[in-house]
Amino acid sequence: MSNNITPNALGFLIADSARLMRMAFEKRIAGAGLNITAGEARTLVQVAAVSGSRQLDIAARMGVEPMTVCTFLDKLQAEGLIERQQDPADRRAKKIVLTQRSDTIVQAINEEIEGLLAEATQGMNDDMRKSMEGALQMLRDNLQRGERVARDA
Repeated sequence: MSNNITPNALGFLIADSARLMRMAFEKRIAGAGLNITAGEARTLVQVAAVSGSRQLDIAARMGVEPMTVCTFLDKLQAEGLIERQQDPADRRAKKIVLTQRSDTIVQAINEEIEGLLAEATQGMNDDMRKSMEGALQMLRDNLQRGERVARDA
């Protein structure tokens, strides 16, 4: 049996890149003086992307357990960055929305993300970056579809 797996195989490159991006993001957020963790920053970005989402939806988009998101949301609420509002469609559920106080924090997180992406894509032209974004979106969509099929089976 031939051993054709190399550290430069696509799967390893994706996994290594994701790990390194996460580590660099954590370092940037810690150094930015925002008084939030990288997990809280990711949660805040998800709330900003789809304000009015329920906790379960945020957890699903982040790929973490709802209790993990609950912990992040508790801290963000204590800091006055988000509010939990009653969902008119389901009185047991709460919608998560940003407060005005979160504007500067969300902007700072976006600046850190842009800086990180500029470093990570250094040497790539716009076409390369757009191609990579498209390919990774397709990869993610395919994996999510497979996950849904397996869950529904």
